[in-house]
Amino acid sequence: VQLQASGGGLVQAGGSLRLSCATSGRTSSNNAMAWFRQAPGKEHEFVATISWNGGSTYYADSVKGRFTISRDRTKNTVYLQMNSLKPEDTAAYYCAVALRAVAGSGRSEYRYWGQGTLVTVSS
Repeated sequence: VQLQASGGGLVQAGGSLRLSCATSGRTSSNNAMAWFRQAPGKEHEFVATISWNGGSTYYADSVKGRFTISRDRTKNTVYLQMNSLKPEDTAAYYCAVALRAVAGSGRSEYRYWGQGTLVTVSS
């Protein structure tokens, strides 16, 4: 499975961005998917995950109420709508495909990873 993330960029605090992650190769439609992020000098951080059919989502407390994860199984694509962005959201954002249909926040639950897309939020 190959993952291609896009949609990152520079935005002012309070603004919005929408990230996309398209998968190719082996289908990911029956697997949970997630977004993680890594800020400079910090550890990888879980952001959000969505179950195989989109029926279940789970967010990190730091983004709850501001970010929304969704997916289009027909396009093998997962999205991350980010609103009310803060400077502390600045990071490289990575999408990932899980081993199972439902997954949580642990990195070890995800097998395939895309390259990061950089999000920079200016104050």
